[in-house]
Amino acid sequence: MMEGMIFGIEGYDDDPREVYGIAEIRHLYMSFHEAWPYWLYFSNLHTDVLRTMVYCCLSSIAAIKVDGRPNVAVEYKPLELHRFVRDDFGPMNVMCDRAEMSERMIYGRSKAVFQYFDMPFDAEPPPYP
Repeated sequence: MMEGMIFGIEGYDDDPREVYGIAEIRHLYMSFHEAWPYWLYFSNLHTDVLRTMVYCCLSSIAAIKVDGRPNVAVEYKPLELHRFVRDDFGPMNVMCDRAEMSERMIYGRSKAVFQYFDMPFDAEPPPYP
């Protein structure tokens, strides 16, 4: 089930605000995360869905429309994002243990999560058994 989740919200397609600016969506994602913090294990890392969900949980998020560009620029406090992701490694590791993943596989997933969020990852891989 790793990478098997893509969570979406409908009903706001006509709203001109970015998802991070809609209080109801932010509240939903925050409540969802509090009740079920296993996002790093189950979320698909080949879409922007996890990134959007996490951004909705950050208090420092700001979406800025840049003239001439189709997408908005997203600003946040990098340390807040780092703390959010760091705190979610515990629940991710619980799921990795339940899935009986090897240390190498857990290392690979951890590295992929760091890369997904454009964070540096310099940990050495575990030795082969």
